Amino acid sequence: MLSFINFIKTIFEQRYLIISLAKRQIKTQFVGSLLGFVWTFINPLALILIFWFVFSVGLKAQPLGDVPFTVWFTAGLAIWITFSEIVSGSVNVIIENQGLIKKTAIKAHVLQVAKIVAAIIPHLIFLIILIVLILLYKLPFKLYYIQSLYYFFCMCVLSLGLGWLLSAINVFVRDTALVVNMVMQFLFWLTPIVWDANIMPKKYEFFLKLNPVFYLVQGYRESFIYFIPFWGHWKMTIYYWVLTGVIFIAGATVFRKTRPHFADVL
Repeated sequence: MLSFINFIKTIFEQRYLIISLAKRQIKTQFVGSLLGFVWTFINPLALILIFWFVFSVGLKAQPLGDVPFTVWFTAGLAIWITFSEIVSGSVNVIIENQGLIKKTAIKAHVLQVAKIVAAIIPHLIFLIILIVLILLYKLPFKLYYIQSLYYFFCMCVLSLGLGWLLSAINVFVRDTALVVNMVMQFLFWLTPIVWDANIMPKKYEFFLKLNPVFYLVQGYRESFIYFIPFWGHWKMTIYYWVLTGVIFIAGATVFRKTRPHFADVL
């Protein structure tokens, strides 16, 4: 508990540094490009358009109930893309900022927090696109949308724990980043983002729900489309938080114990 309080205190004390690092991360993505920040809109639109063409036009994917495939897919993709980018980006965050770690008194664990802050704006743009699609298809607009804040918080805690764990390991084993990228690709297709979980045979449903990202993807769809409260499946909620709590504590512990050796290895 004391460590957690100190962690919150550190974030508050270095909030300006975290915001500065987040701004720098966003700016470096578009250095030298003509359109600059406009790419933040173009990238998700292009991704949604590609999947829409492949599945709706090419594979003739039918609307799921009364929900068009594009809306259903975008709701799940919004949280997945943010989670994927945070975790994949956090793996190399120590190596990318080794100059700061060697020469300044920066608390290394806030670097992963900066990754999460930097992901907020692209995520908001995804949500704007999602809401525009909902309005275009004349789907219900309800206050349940606010529930997505809960699932976003769930994603932040999970990705922060994974970020600490993987970034610490990557300092000593540089193949970690390559393994994570490969795993994220498998995880994308193993999670019901472009396919409906209902097509899975009942005997595999248990294993499907072991994936914590399943909880996040389904949660976003329940917030924007199906309007189901998160306590409606309390068993999954308990499982998610137990698993996420273990990952968070493990990540924080490994990061804290290996942090004194970062400067020597880097």
